[in-house]
Amino acid sequence: MSRPLLVLASASPRRLELLAQIGIAPDRIDPADIDETPLRDETPPRLAARLAVSKAGVVAERSPDDVVLAADTVVAVGRRLLEKAADEAEATRFLKLLSGRNHRVFTGVAVAAGGKTSHRVVETRVTFKPLSDAEIAAYVATGDWRGKAGAYGIQGPAGAFVIRIVGSHPAVMGLPLHETANLLAGVGWRPAAQG
Repeated sequence: MSRPLLVLASASPRRLELLAQIGIAPDRIDPADIDETPLRDETPPRLAARLAVSKAGVVAERSPDDVVLAADTVVAVGRRLLEKAADEAEATRFLKLLSGRNHRVFTGVAVAAGGKTSHRVVETRVTFKPLSDAEIAAYVATGDWRGKAGAYGIQGPAGAFVIRIVGSHPAVMGLPLHETANLLAGVGWRPAAQG
């Protein structure tokens, strides 16, 4: 019996790099295009879980015989969600809010296989140093914030803003590796070398 294909329901280059760290190369990339608008009164961890599960489900419908891996990352300050900033002004507002304080990053990861979907949500606490207006402006000017929850990527220049992290560093980048490997193992999928 042939090994099922692994489909990554994301176009994120960061997720591909993270999977490569643990020896996983998806057979195909098929991004899920879903509405990511939070539901009324939806908590950040529930949103991360719902989006990951929804993305996995959409792609699993197109690839029912494959194993589908999906993830979504949500940044929250208290109960306030910081989604992907729409423009430089919003990115600046987000960074001012994150400056000198703790926030939480919730990353949902889901694996769909054989008509069933399993998921986990990983919470990581991140603390930013106090940021000057000049530091924020310089970072925003790099464009690194585009397409990233909370308007920053920990693997880029904004990594210099982080003074403390409690939890999973890879999850803040977009994919918790331990949980991902466990979910894939749970459906019997192993990298070809381990197959």
